[in-house]
Amino acid sequence: MSRSRTGMTSSFRGQIVILTACVTAFAMIALTIVLQLILADLSRTNVDTVLEDRADAVVSTVSNADRQGLAVTSAELDTGVVVYDAQGAPVAGVASSALEDIYDELSTTETTTYRTAGDTARVLALPFLSDAGDQGVVVLSERLSPYEAAERYALIVSIITGALATAAAAAIAAWVTTRALRPVSVLARTAKDWSEHDLSRRFELGAPSNEITSLAATLDTLLDKVSAAIHAEQRLTADLAHELRTPLTAVQGAADLALLQGGLPPHAQESLEEISAASHRMSETITTLLDVARNADSLRQAATCSIAAVVDDVTSNPAADGPGVEVRVEVDVDDHQVAAPHSVAVRALAPVLANALRFADSRVTVTVTASTTGMVDVVVEDDGPGVSGGDSEEIFEPGVSSTGGSGAGLGLSIGRRTARSVGGDLELDDAGPPTRFVLRLPLA
Repeated sequence: MSRSRTGMTSSFRGQIVILTACVTAFAMIALTIVLQLILADLSRTNVDTVLEDRADAVVSTVSNADRQGLAVTSAELDTGVVVYDAQGAPVAGVASSALEDIYDELSTTETTTYRTAGDTARVLALPFLSDAGDQGVVVLSERLSPYEAAERYALIVSIITGALATAAAAAIAAWVTTRALRPVSVLARTAKDWSEHDLSRRFELGAPSNEITSLAATLDTLLDKVSAAIHAEQRLTADLAHELRTPLTAVQGAADLALLQGGLPPHAQESLEEISAASHRMSETITTLLDVARNADSLRQAATCSIAAVVDDVTSNPAADGPGVEVRVEVDVDDHQVAAPHSVAVRALAPVLANALRFADSRVTVTVTASTTGMVDVVVEDDGPGVSGGDSEEIFEPGVSSTGGSGAGLGLSIGRRTARSVGGDLELDDAGPPTRFVLRLPLA
């Protein structure tokens, strides 16, 4: 629906208009063909009637003449009328040069015969018996050009009328569908602006009065339920994170205190350091979950930050110093500002870089570019073995770890959720090798 106003031929409104125009045009073409067939039949009937009347007039003149035999003069006959005797010899009249052969052929006919000479003339041969008992044949012709001209004029009028009717039908269909589908345009614009974290938006087309407004009311009810479910999930996430923070702080504090005392055996020192590092990572994850859950409705209106500063903050973190792995950073000359708090942007990018460092063989490249869709793309590419098998969306599911990876499988899931909370996204652009992830954040 979001394209309903952009492309006439690809929109529902455009399809209705085109279908209406095609149906009208087809109907007008069929009507024109039928009309031409009827006119052709009427013209032929009229020509034959004229020929019969003229032939009867000639026969009447010959029969009523007070003369022996077929005594008739050419002056008594119209042009193109010839009277033949029983042997086929012309008695009076002159045939046109173009019709001489047809006249000669019909001069001895014994039945009423009609012939069409191409598109130029219609010929009638009428045998008769005079009052004096003499047999003869009258042959005469009628030009078809006046009748064909009438048919052509009717065809031209039909074509013009059909074109005007088709255009008028298309215009009426466009006007009617524009009015009828206006609520759909409202639905499209609202649906385009609405997102998971813009929970207050509703279609609000008023009381149901037709199918479209009934659909809008149903969707409003559905959005209310979705909004309630999202709020409930956010509250649950915040409560769980809050409940986990207290024991986690105790674990982290105990590990740090034990490390400060010193004099520990090497294996105990290593275990405590791992506990402390894991506690720090878990604390950062919980903080991210709390920020997303508590501030999801206002993150888009939060302060902006420099994407270059975000990339620098993430890549300069000691956790980004993978053993034997080089991190290259390529940022555009322009210092793009993104519509997200600095901490949120860092938490969206950090798990992507951490994932790349975990699997890279020797190099990780971070590239920042501005796209044409109002987004900043942060591309993280590593030369590791790539993501093997499965759906590219599966690795973003909570609890799913990359093949051969360690951890709880929350990093990429939280990174995507954090990015989407500010109107961005995190995608696997290429499963590799090399593996390429793209973090998209909205420009400020």
